[in-house]
Amino acid sequence: MVCGEPEFLDQETDTLLNPTVLFEVLSPSTEAYDRGRKFEHYRCIESLREYVLIASDRAHVDVFTRREDGLWLLTWADGMESPVELESIGCRLALADLYEKIDLSAASTAPAP
Repeated sequence: MVCGEPEFLDQETDTLLNPTVLFEVLSPSTEAYDRGRKFEHYRCIESLREYVLIASDRAHVDVFTRREDGLWLLTWADGMESPVELESIGCRLALADLYEKIDLSAASTAPAP
């Protein structure tokens, strides 16, 4: 998500240089990378204000928000009725809306790896 005029790396327009909010849907195979090294890279993007991690196995969202002092604050929403606040764009979403067409019952009954 970008506020203002998007800036792209090249003519392919597949690499946004000035995102305001980035969303990641987590998968078991990439979750550690998304939370670790990828977030480390994303923190270098000056325009980035929020990094949103969406669980794929349950109704849970982590929101990392860049504070004025440059530090990142973690907030989270857990359960379908919980709201997600995206301060940078003035948006509030219920997890029920975010997971509207997602069947989490299969994920919750799958055996642990």
